[in-house]
Amino acid sequence: MGEFYLSNKTVPFECFDACRNSCSGPVFILASGPSTKTFPLEQYGQFPMMALNGSICRFAAAGMNPDYYLCDDSSFVRNRLPLMLQAVERARHLVLSPRVIETLLGTVPDALEGRSVFRFERAGRCDERHRHLSPRQFSREVRSDEDIECNYSWLRQKPNRIGFSRNLKKGYFNGRTIPYAAIQLAYHLGFNQVFLVGVDLRASAGRFYEDGSAAVPSRLDGDFDEYILPSFQLLAERVIKPQFQVYNMSADSRLPDRLIPRLELAQLDALLASA
Repeated sequence: MGEFYLSNKTVPFECFDACRNSCSGPVFILASGPSTKTFPLEQYGQFPMMALNGSICRFAAAGMNPDYYLCDDSSFVRNRLPLMLQAVERARHLVLSPRVIETLLGTVPDALEGRSVFRFERAGRCDERHRHLSPRQFSREVRSDEDIECNYSWLRQKPNRIGFSRNLKKGYFNGRTIPYAAIQLAYHLGFNQVFLVGVDLRASAGRFYEDGSAAVPSRLDGDFDEYILPSFQLLAERVIKPQFQVYNMSADSRLPDRLIPRLELAQLDALLASA
């Protein structure tokens, strides 16, 4: 355990070292794309699950509790506080960024009391040695670190923000979409089969739990080509191996099959049966 100091409040948090490689086998990651609505979540309740942002309401509707809940977007806390509190109540472990923790406790001061909380920080920001480096300086320094895969460019800054962390004590790369961060958590924990649900990545389709004027604007379209797609390209080329596989359960995902293979339910069942 460690402590996180926030104004006059001390928040105890779990240590990522203690849970590294503590799990194995398959894990399901539920995002907020429309295809989450049609995925038969209840049929797979015996497997470990991660909820992301608003997908917690799918678990609530099914009467299920995810093992992990991830959120690194403080605007989600401001815009969807009831869902955030639902996640705090239902999830076994909360994996939250410092800004999410600060925003939540600024609204509901005792929200995290008695909860298992991991402090989720970006790579390059979680220790004093790297905190003041630019993305280019950081990516250059960690090129020989076996826990981190990172692009490097002297000419452009954006490629230096693309990476993958195998050890969350050293931070994570957000890839501008929370499912990418969840894949890094899955790797850190030791899962070797990752099944993505609702990773549709189409802003026009919206989130499955929002309708009409109540929908919060999405940045997916603006981030896809420069951040999201290159992040999954790096994942496919430098992280996915026979011992670590990632599959996409969305039939209408924007992610190319050449990067993340798409599965139908029958194929999913066959993989799980053979595991």
